[in-house]
Amino acid sequence: MIKNIILASASAQRKKLLQMAGLRFTVRPSHVEEAASVKGSCSALVKHNALLKAQEVARRAKAGIVVGADTIVYAGQGRIIGKPKDLKDAKRILKILFSCPQWVYTGVAVIDAATGKTVVDYERTKVYMHHLSDEEIDRYHRLTSPLDKAGGFDIEGRGGLFINRIEGCYSNVIGLPMAKLRIMLKKLGVHILGLTLVAAALFSGCATEYNLATGQQETLMYGTEKEVKIGDAVAQQIESHYKIVTDVELNERVQRIFDRLVAVCDRRELVYTIKVLDDDMVNAVSLPGGYIYLFRGLTDKLKTDEQLAGVIGHELGHITAKHAIKRMQASYGYILAQILAVQSGSGAAARGVNAVYTSVFLSFARQDEFQSDVLGVKYMKKAGFDPRGVTEVLRVLEEEQRKAPPSEVNYWRTHPYLPERIANANKAINGQIEFRDYLNLTGTEERGY
Repeated sequence: MIKNIILASASAQRKKLLQMAGLRFTVRPSHVEEAASVKGSCSALVKHNALLKAQEVARRAKAGIVVGADTIVYAGQGRIIGKPKDLKDAKRILKILFSCPQWVYTGVAVIDAATGKTVVDYERTKVYMHHLSDEEIDRYHRLTSPLDKAGGFDIEGRGGLFINRIEGCYSNVIGLPMAKLRIMLKKLGVHILGLTLVAAALFSGCATEYNLATGQQETLMYGTEKEVKIGDAVAQQIESHYKIVTDVELNERVQRIFDRLVAVCDRRELVYTIKVLDDDMVNAVSLPGGYIYLFRGLTDKLKTDEQLAGVIGHELGHITAKHAIKRMQASYGYILAQILAVQSGSGAAARGVNAVYTSVFLSFARQDEFQSDVLGVKYMKKAGFDPRGVTEVLRVLEEEQRKAPPSEVNYWRTHPYLPERIANANKAINGQIEFRDYLNLTGTEERGY
């Protein structure tokens, strides 16, 4: 059992991370003044400040394992960003951060106060943010105070919705790299045993792997096993809310097309599942771990196998590219950690599952939609389908969009940018762009909606 860990920080975010990990600790904030700069790199600065904090608290504590930390954001061109001075400064900082990728550096110092043995290290994570309007920034600041956070936003809360992609350790962006901390504690003879699933997720770090679908080396907090558990939990929620279509002919048709596409997709380690939900919504969703759900309202609109393959191929693209996991990792990392504890029957875990169940109906990022369409074209070609089915179904949906009243979860709300998607899909199919598609991409054609 771990005793006498002392957090030398008043940060609510760091306290929450240690609580989620199931560690017993006390909080004794450091009273030292942080250095604004030191000779050398960003890593040197955060390690210097973390050590100052830990040393000051260790002198007062005299016993226990003291953990000090310091986080800054580096936005390039010599711009080191800490906590904003006021709301005006916070707004200025957010505008810098969404204009370019930034690096989040956290220095960590761990000291055995009784022996003086010290371990100092750092972690860095690259963060990409979406563009924000002045109105969006002001609305965010009315809901969340940015003044106590490096960079001025809370990635584990509403600020996570601003994040497009993270490369590196997620908990580092919150303020304490838990995987790094585990290694540092071990060097001082503190071995963390009997972890809960939540703690295991936090201390496991981030896996780096090459994704065949995206053609990129990617850093992910959640491996395939955890991804499947998340998908299983959310699938249970969906199937408790909707009836499954039992029409034999429709199910056989969907399964036959689905099997051909799965056989040529870029992820073979998953057991894929497809079902049709008995609801008149014009929609389709995919879940982490290999689940795809089509709504009867959508299948009724699709007249050819190619059109149906276009929808299924697109949803497969989201799964193979791991879009849902990436977005939930960026926006809902705290909730997903709770989901991993679902088997414990805890109320927090149940709330986490409900939150992700709701989130599967939210729109994907624009680039994710485009990428999934391209992957859908790729899989259709490999499976022997006419890839023009992708653009055919998009035009069907575009026509439906013009006619249908607004709805919370219809296809064009959860899968937006239809004209641009048609243009990009045509480019993927034909290898070139046509004039009409050029107008769609540049936004100069009248949309009609």
